[in-house]
Amino acid sequence: MNKFGEKLDGHFKISERGSRFSTEIIAGITTFLAMAYILVVNPSTITGDISGVPNPAGPLWNSVFIATVFGALIGTLLLAFLANVPYAQAPGMGLNSQTALVLVGFAGAGGYLFGGVLAIILISGALFLLLTVIPCGRDKETGAMITVREKIFDGIPAGIRAAIPVGIGLFIAFIGLQNAGIVKAQDGIKVDLVNFTTMFTAWDSAEGVLARGAVVFLLGLVAIAILSKFRVKGAVLIGILIATILGIPFGITNVKLLGDASEWKFWEKFADFFSRDPEKGTFFMFDFANAFRSEAVLSTIMLVITFCMIDMFDTIGTLVGCATKANLLDKNGKPIGFKRAMFADSIATVAGACLGTSTVTTFVESGTGVAEGGKTGFASIITALLFLLSVFILPVFKVIPSAAAACGLVYVGVLMMSTVTSIDFTDVRIAVPAFLTIAGMPFFYSITDGIGIGLVSYVLINIICYGIDWIVYAARSKKAAPAATPATEENAETSEDAPVQSAETVIEKPKWTISVITGVIAVLFLVMYLVPLAVG
Repeated sequence: MNKFGEKLDGHFKISERGSRFSTEIIAGITTFLAMAYILVVNPSTITGDISGVPNPAGPLWNSVFIATVFGALIGTLLLAFLANVPYAQAPGMGLNSQTALVLVGFAGAGGYLFGGVLAIILISGALFLLLTVIPCGRDKETGAMITVREKIFDGIPAGIRAAIPVGIGLFIAFIGLQNAGIVKAQDGIKVDLVNFTTMFTAWDSAEGVLARGAVVFLLGLVAIAILSKFRVKGAVLIGILIATILGIPFGITNVKLLGDASEWKFWEKFADFFSRDPEKGTFFMFDFANAFRSEAVLSTIMLVITFCMIDMFDTIGTLVGCATKANLLDKNGKPIGFKRAMFADSIATVAGACLGTSTVTTFVESGTGVAEGGKTGFASIITALLFLLSVFILPVFKVIPSAAAACGLVYVGVLMMSTVTSIDFTDVRIAVPAFLTIAGMPFFYSITDGIGIGLVSYVLINIICYGIDWIVYAARSKKAAPAATPATEENAETSEDAPVQSAETVIEKPKWTISVITGVIAVLFLVMYLVPLAVG
């Protein structure tokens, strides 16, 4: 290794964390391929019509595409250099849908222009940044300053923290299964298995396309599993490429995109992005007057809180999930580089708003790179460079079908299930909230809502159980009082918290298990769920 390589190795701690340059490069490529769909999906989601209702941001596709690329580039590089973690950022799914819903008036608050929504995202990012840097006490062991966001992390009960990686694994797998077409929407039962027979009976139908995509996905997943079994490096990446190639005869991989001249005109997208025309550009196009018009002030406040909470808990969940799988946790179970990663995430949100896209957040698809052995920020640099390259050769990456990328996502879901064994299912006060956290993420299609329902249920169950325990304790104490052992100088207890003792049993005083932070977070989630966005 030359001197430059040694410096890189020392800076990113590649050898120290038990990794290699080749492993980090493969991990970075794999993460990008798993995330590449966002390049097209994000601008299409933000600017697309919903249920036939026109979207005022419709003409902004080109600019939102550039904003998506540079938002991902900046956010991922921040994670690489500030936190030295192998994760990547981009405009988040769910948050971009929320943006589109606000624009067309389906989120309970109509009348917002694109610049007004960008102003809301900017403010939520700034609030997120403040929560990251405002001190909130010191660590009892190290004496280091703790920020509000670290306090929030510490306030999440251990059982729910253990459930988060499992829930994220299922969530990632569910996304992959949908992208592969093997899971489809179905009236009445909501979701259903794709009808594989249509692959032979209706080749050109939408059902036939889904069935063929599902077959390609399954073959790619089998390839990844076999390659992983024999410890082949780059198993996930190779599996995605195998599925892409298999997709050609199945009609899933659209190689014609490479020959479409209009797909290569990146300069037109840049021209729109920097145009300063509200009908074309998004670069620093804030409209605070629209966001804070008199009839929308309360709705705007609720949207800021909602965007901030979703970003915060999505990021916390993703960092916990990926760090657990990569074995990048400190002795207290906190992700290595947690504070810096959260700081990078909040800056990326602000940067994304300035560029003209929805909230930039850490992606769960980062788990694909972690599955390939990525352990440092060097993997993130590779991912970021590929995002930059995508501006100029987008058709090359658009050729990779979503069914192929889905192979990696589902495989990561398999790997992340292993942490379920650390949850104490013998105690229902932990088991039920943990289960709701796990099930909530895929079923609600949101990491944040999974954590939210877990915390709210944890608080409710533990408060009620505490009250019942007190009633039982009082009744047993009263009954045991006549038989109590007489106090002596040797056995007298001075603490009012001491258990009531008798000759036969010791009645333990109920213990309060809910921290102040946990209670506050649960209340905030209830506010987010119960207070409507449209007010007046």
